[in-house]
Amino acid sequence: MAGLGSGTGGLEPGVKIFLTIVLNRRLRPSLRRCVGSIFYNFFFRQYRANLARRLNTAGRLPVSAVDHELDGLIPFSPGWVVVYLDFVGLWVRMLGSLLERFGERSWNAVAEFLDDMGRLYRFAAMVYQKNLSTTARPFYIRRFRFFLIHLFDPHLMCVPSLHVMVVILTYTRFRRFLTELGEDADRSPQARECRGGALDIVEAILYVKQHSVNCVAAAMYAMTRFDRTCFPPEEADDFVSRLFSGESPRTAALPRIGDEAAAAIRRHILDLYRRFLSRGEEGGGTGGWEKPLLEFLKFPGVDTRRKLF
Repeated sequence: MAGLGSGTGGLEPGVKIFLTIVLNRRLRPSLRRCVGSIFYNFFFRQYRANLARRLNTAGRLPVSAVDHELDGLIPFSPGWVVVYLDFVGLWVRMLGSLLERFGERSWNAVAEFLDDMGRLYRFAAMVYQKNLSTTARPFYIRRFRFFLIHLFDPHLMCVPSLHVMVVILTYTRFRRFLTELGEDADRSPQARECRGGALDIVEAILYVKQHSVNCVAAAMYAMTRFDRTCFPPEEADDFVSRLFSGESPRTAALPRIGDEAAAAIRRHILDLYRRFLSRGEEGGGTGGWEKPLLEFLKFPGVDTRRKLF
């Protein structure tokens, strides 16, 4: 399937892939579980928490601001919103590519990915159900896509960033599935394109101010703890090194930060990721994988957080 790492320019291809899965008895149960987990662990939990916060009722969860001073180096760039919103399209097209190229041989892989996606949302919710998080995003609704973002996202689940987690799951699973189905993933242009799409989307979440650089590091840590075989520290290092590289033809015409700012942001993301990982693995990882993120969220403010970490 051409254009795996970028938007298709319309809904038709995505709808076709979705219908293919819905009509497949082998895949339909996995899709149902996946969609159910997404709606419960992201939308229901977030709207319930937001309602409790607004009504000042019992059961309110703490909300931590997780902005970092480095976020100020990244200008709000509305033109990146199309890339930002492609995080669902990326994994839908990835599944479509597997189904188109491998047919019935890919069914187990597609079902496994859908089950993993549902599990990923439950995994992230282990943090959200104890401590919510937010960032300072501009109230910008001049473009309809931003109006939809503000309408459907109360912006209370920033750490860890599910946007980042989803795209990492997509490209790492795609690479693994290709290998299992008999292809050389290292030589696959589609695998490289999928990873490039993931990098574009991670940059986009920062340019449209939906997340902080801290959210990226937290999500990468969460993905290493979710599946270390697919996203080990070595892969995390390489992934971060390619952020803000300017290599993507898809984003070449969009506003970009300078090399000095990009280098500072990459250093911070990787440093915080490593600190999360180190604290999460202290004592054999006792206390749950989410412990370092919850500790981080207890101390909003850059200076205090630096003392803790």
